[in-house]
Amino acid sequence: MRLSLEIALRFLKSGKNQTMLIILGITVGVAVQIFLGALIDGLQIDLINTTIGSSSHITITSENDEKIIKDYERAIYETKISNDDIINISPALDGPALVAYDDETASILIRGFILEDANNIYKFNTNLYEGVLPYNTNEVIIGKELAIKSNKRIGDRIRITTASGDLFQLKITGLFDLGTSTLNDTWVVTNLETAENLLSIVGINSIEMQVKEVFSAVDISEQVDYALSEEDLKVENWQDLNVSLLTGLNAQSISSYMIQGFVLVAVLLGISSVLAVSVVQRSKQIGILKAMGIQDRDASLIFVFQGLMLGIIGAIFGIAIGIGLLFLFSIFVVNPDGTPIVPVYINPIFIIASAIVAVISATLASLIPARTTSRLDPIEVIRNG
Repeated sequence: MRLSLEIALRFLKSGKNQTMLIILGITVGVAVQIFLGALIDGLQIDLINTTIGSSSHITITSENDEKIIKDYERAIYETKISNDDIINISPALDGPALVAYDDETASILIRGFILEDANNIYKFNTNLYEGVLPYNTNEVIIGKELAIKSNKRIGDRIRITTASGDLFQLKITGLFDLGTSTLNDTWVVTNLETAENLLSIVGINSIEMQVKEVFSAVDISEQVDYALSEEDLKVENWQDLNVSLLTGLNAQSISSYMIQGFVLVAVLLGISSVLAVSVVQRSKQIGILKAMGIQDRDASLIFVFQGLMLGIIGAIFGIAIGIGLLFLFSIFVVNPDGTPIVPVYINPIFIIASAIVAVISATLASLIPARTTSRLDPIEVIRNG
């Protein structure tokens, strides 16, 4: 085996052009895999964070006639003990209303929270770009789009007509930007006491929560549903409500895997073809080595070792170039504010896995020329030159 390794090194050094060509192919393949995989992962993570990162992952609502969760404190307690991966829980009271400005009206959604709890989910303190949270009675905060179209500022009064026909004048204490125009245009956020007064309801009609791992929401929602003692409660998770988003994410992943697979096949074919040519070129030396007593197994190992070494070297260079491309992408492909258009997400496990796959693939690609080598007849090779 040691002799095979030494001969493999000699062959690689003597055929520098072929060696560099194979290393370049592996390097490009690994770099493309890492760059593309990290880019898709970053895009998906950014998309998930934008759509559900600051929203409820699991929501409990009531199916009774009043649409009110009667004993919501007990429901919250049962939810907390159902699974340790539930990290944020916030009761909420929602109701439709109309807001009047100038000569127009617009539909809005009044959202009443225990603000300390809701802040853990919706990050109002971070997303509030002006003003303060509405802790006092008859105070609200409104979204960026609603503030612009109604020409409202902090300290102004906003006129709201509820579904029951009651008219209220509420003070605006802050303006928020949740990153979604629909929410910024329709949400009017206040404390739970004010929401109860506006909607003439005592209690809440939903319990919202987040979990540690967003894709575990389906399983956790089933556990929550099983733990609730109140029969007329409905548990929904974000995946059930965002089927189109999941379809898009799956399509992205599949397309990424297909591209990476084609790149890998191209690298495999390139290595096999170059090493196959090398077998033809080295056939006389191999024939002489066999005539001198080297075993077929050791002769085959020469090319297996070549594939292994080429795979390791190409994987190392590929990782370096792939990470370098990601770094350059994050510097030069940016938004006007300087932030990357697609956040770069480097997953060490994925990088290591890509390198291992490249090494294994290069080794497997060498098996075809290695098998050809084992079948060479030394007498015929030496006789025919």
